[in-house]
Amino acid sequence: MPDLSAGSAAFSPLDLGALVYFIVAWIAYGLSVGRMRGRMLSLSQIMNGHRSNWARQVISRENRVVDTQINASLQNGTAFFASTSLIALGSVLTLSRSGDDVLNLFATLPFGTVANRLTWELKVAGLALVFVYAFFKFAWAYRLFNYAAILLGTVPSKGSGASEAEMLRAVRRLAAMNVSAGRHFARGQRAFFFALAYLGWFVSPYVLVVSTSAVVVIMWRRQFASEIRKTLLEVGEGPHEGPLGASAEQART
Repeated sequence: MPDLSAGSAAFSPLDLGALVYFIVAWIAYGLSVGRMRGRMLSLSQIMNGHRSNWARQVISRENRVVDTQINASLQNGTAFFASTSLIALGSVLTLSRSGDDVLNLFATLPFGTVANRLTWELKVAGLALVFVYAFFKFAWAYRLFNYAAILLGTVPSKGSGASEAEMLRAVRRLAAMNVSAGRHFARGQRAFFFALAYLGWFVSPYVLVVSTSAVVVIMWRRQFASEIRKTLLEVGEGPHEGPLGASAEQART
C-alpha cells in the first residue's frame, strides 16, 4: 500500500487543482439535480412526482400484479448495477498490480504525466473509492426497494374497510420509500458516470478537467434539457416531489 502521508508530494499543484475541480463538480451537480424548483425541476424530480402518483393508484387496484412487477424490475435493475460495481472494483484493484507496465504505456502518450508508482497507486485507490461508493449506494437502494415491496403489501385495497387516513398513511410510506430508493440508485449511477471522467486523470490533469466537464454537461442536458423532460412537463401538470396532496378518497374515485 502507498504511504498516504506522501500523497501531497506525489501530486503537482495542477493535479490537486484538477482533483478539487472533479470533486466540486460532482457535489455541485448532485445538489442542482435535487434542489431545483419551478420550471427548473430535474427529470429525476419529475419522476419522483410520478412515483408518488403511482403509490396513489395502488389504492384503487385490488389486483396488484402490475405493481409488484414494476417494483421487481426496479429491484432487479439495482441488483445488476450493484454486481457491476463489484466487478469494476475488482478490475480496478488488479490495476494496482500492473503499475510498471501501465506507467511505461502512459510514458509514450504526448500528454501523459504519471511520473511514479506512488502517484499511480494513489490514483487507482481514488478510482476504487468511487466504485466502493457506487456499490454501497446500489446495495442500499436494493434494500430500500425490498422494503418498498413489503410496504406495497401493506396498502389497504379498495373496499377493505380501512379508513381514509390509514390508506393515506400507507400510500405516503410507500411513496417515500420508493423515492428514497430511486434517489440512492441515481447517486450510484452518477458515480459510474464520474468514474468515466476520473479515468482522464490517468492521462493528465488537463484531461481530467475536460472529461469532468463533458460528463457534467451530458448529464445536465439529460436532466434539464432532454426531450423526454420537455414532454413530461408539457403533457402533465408538473408533479412535484414532496408530501402527497391527493387524499385516499380521490385516489379511489
